[in-house]
Amino acid sequence: MKPVKIFGALILAAVMLSGCYKLQKDYKYIKAEIDPHYNMTTKQYMLSRGTAGAGSDTIFKWMQLGIEYAGIDMAEYEKPGRTYILLHNSAIRTLGTSGATNGKTNGGFFFDYPIIVKDASGNPIKSKVEPFFDSTRPAMFWNEYPKEFVKNYLMYLIVQGEYGFDNIGINNQSVPTLLNPGTVVSSKDSKLSWVITKTSPNPDPTLATAIVYAPGAGTGFDPEAKMNLKMGNNDQSPIVINDRINDRTAGFYFTNGRAHVYDKTIHPFRYSW
Repeated sequence: MKPVKIFGALILAAVMLSGCYKLQKDYKYIKAEIDPHYNMTTKQYMLSRGTAGAGSDTIFKWMQLGIEYAGIDMAEYEKPGRTYILLHNSAIRTLGTSGATNGKTNGGFFFDYPIIVKDASGNPIKSKVEPFFDSTRPAMFWNEYPKEFVKNYLMYLIVQGEYGFDNIGINNQSVPTLLNPGTVVSSKDSKLSWVITKTSPNPDPTLATAIVYAPGAGTGFDPEAKMNLKMGNNDQSPIVINDRINDRTAGFYFTNGRAHVYDKTIHPFRYSW
């Protein structure tokens, strides 16, 4: 009887598969590419998704707030011949949603480069755990940093020249930014001031992404105010900044230049060792 049962099961399976097949419809695949060209300036695009964005589409809210706090003229984002690094909110701050981190900054620039805690006279307070270090805490708002510090950071995110998938290779290309060369971070401003920065790569290539902290000896910003750009050598081919951060979305063409979006902290220096 086993052969009969198996034969009957095969017939039943064939009928079921046939029925399922009849429910499917043919779909004609049409190849199409999303046009990366936008008939607007970088400023217009950023503001359209900033504090006045529609619904929940306010992904550049915190970048816009930083620009306004620092007193940067929005006209800077309309000037031609530049590459603009746009910061998704997550690149600036993320907030915890449960437990001990609920409502507290737990990611982004505000977390990675916290403010220095000061006393009533404005003097840094030493850490009780590590007396050699100043106490720090993640920021919640831009105005917890000095305006000049915020301005310098945002100026570093504007590259002189247009760079995209068509002219960036798999090897680092050092490009100039709008930050003034030689700019340093005050030791009273942020933990960024602890970062030792160099103008040449670490002799050990396996330590290309290393970050060395030394309170009182760091400068924070790239000494030459330059940024490294390269194409990541993987199937997604991201545009990588300073060997550390891959883009979230890249390759925008605006009427005044190029732009790439990042959702992780942009470290404003090429090398640290």
